[in-house]
Amino acid sequence: MSTFSKDDIPKDWRDLLGDYFDSEDWKNLECNLQASIAIDPKLIRPEPSLFFKALKLTPVDLVKVVILGQDPYHSPGLAQGLAFSIPGNIPTNSRDFPSSLRNISKALTLEGFGHLPNGDLHTWAQQGVLLLNTALSVRLGEAGSHTNLGWKSLIDRLITSLALHKPQLVWMLWGGHAQSKGTLIESGIDQLILQSSHPSGLGVYKTNRPFLEPGAKASCGHFTKANEWLTRHRLMPIQWVGAI
Repeated sequence: MSTFSKDDIPKDWRDLLGDYFDSEDWKNLECNLQASIAIDPKLIRPEPSLFFKALKLTPVDLVKVVILGQDPYHSPGLAQGLAFSIPGNIPTNSRDFPSSLRNISKALTLEGFGHLPNGDLHTWAQQGVLLLNTALSVRLGEAGSHTNLGWKSLIDRLITSLALHKPQLVWMLWGGHAQSKGTLIESGIDQLILQSSHPSGLGVYKTNRPFLEPGAKASCGHFTKANEWLTRHRLMPIQWVGAI
């Protein structure tokens, strides 16, 4: 039977969160998630065992880049516990392949890295890219359905603590929801905050900071800027496309 507790979170991340687990906010989240799982775990995406996959794949000490998503994919077979990432066996020309990933691949190509061979971003996570959604669960077929269960308190505390604990991080904030976390990041030391419109759908071209220029003639340059920042701080740049 699926359960939910702080023990699902890796110890290094629990240590970073400190006394958060003594708070009413945590107790509220724990209660709400346990209740949702008890009703029908098959309706929750990703599976509860994958809620904290991003934290398990990218330890605190390894984090170099943070990409903030909103909530997991709510369609069957997509969510795997990493923001924007989907299983690698879904063809890039499939209707199931999310528009956000298509546009991320276009941006990478425009920046000279090449296109994504598939939508599985595990290799990013293993290199220090924290692929973090701001809600870590969703009800199948209902976007944003778990936003009000209490995830905000946990993720806000995590973002704030990470920015304070680790200088010289790169943050990619795509869309208004991610950008609303900017004030939390600004409390840290020497953080690079990159902002643009969200890469999904037609919104990718909108706002005065588009993720892609109209006609996909140019990208926001975030992947290049991130690697330039890492190199300048004597850190290994991210291999965005290809095996590591």
